[in-house]
Amino acid sequence: MQAELLDASAISHALHGGYWRVSTVSEAPSTQDLIRTSNPQHGDVIAAEFQSAGRGRLDRTFEAEKSTALLFSFYIEPTISREKWSFIPLLIGLTVAETLDKSCETDIYKTKWPNDIVVGDKKISGTIAEISGSGIIIGVGINITMAAEQLPVPTASSVLIESQVVLNRNELLAAFLTRFATNFEAWESGSEFITTYASQSATIAQKVRAIAPDGSEQLGTAISVDETGALHLDSGAIVHVGDVEHLR
Repeated sequence: MQAELLDASAISHALHGGYWRVSTVSEAPSTQDLIRTSNPQHGDVIAAEFQSAGRGRLDRTFEAEKSTALLFSFYIEPTISREKWSFIPLLIGLTVAETLDKSCETDIYKTKWPNDIVVGDKKISGTIAEISGSGIIIGVGINITMAAEQLPVPTASSVLIESQVVLNRNELLAAFLTRFATNFEAWESGSEFITTYASQSATIAQKVRAIAPDGSEQLGTAISVDETGALHLDSGAIVHVGDVEHLR
């Protein structure tokens, strides 16, 4: 099932306040690269119907048939100190989960540390955050109308499969940007999001295998995240970067 085409005017019309400037393209190698080479300003957003070389965290590929996913990148320049920026990927994941739950009228979309979105053990969305110049470029991919035979891997799923609804991608992007602007402003002003993140997390209280980029592993139960976004295990280990595997 194919969704409606992306429409910058429709997205902008659906936005509530904020500072976003949205543009859309039919195809791009990667919205991350497109933003990076465009001399971006705070609030610039680019969404694409199709990415020929989409990628996620740790240089993984992100594959989706044309118009079956919501694929976009945006650029922000935080006003707080850089040592706090490492929490932003968690804030993005939280906002994606909150937006999907509200849009689908459900309570099933959860964050998987650091910033994937899952339903059960199936991945719905992934994000990537990269420092660029004076700010951060954030890329988001959400599987919207993919049918089972269109999924790139057995561990993936889509909003259509999990919620049996066809979301309007223009409205969903506007809803995410509106909510993220609110969350981001509150976070920059000192509001605490650790408790909110934990309440939306599928990782907290789970037994996990944490895998660092160098391949080293830590086993334990995830008990919390801190203000830097690091994941704390009951073993005393603190995981700053890498992936986690939920263990049954």
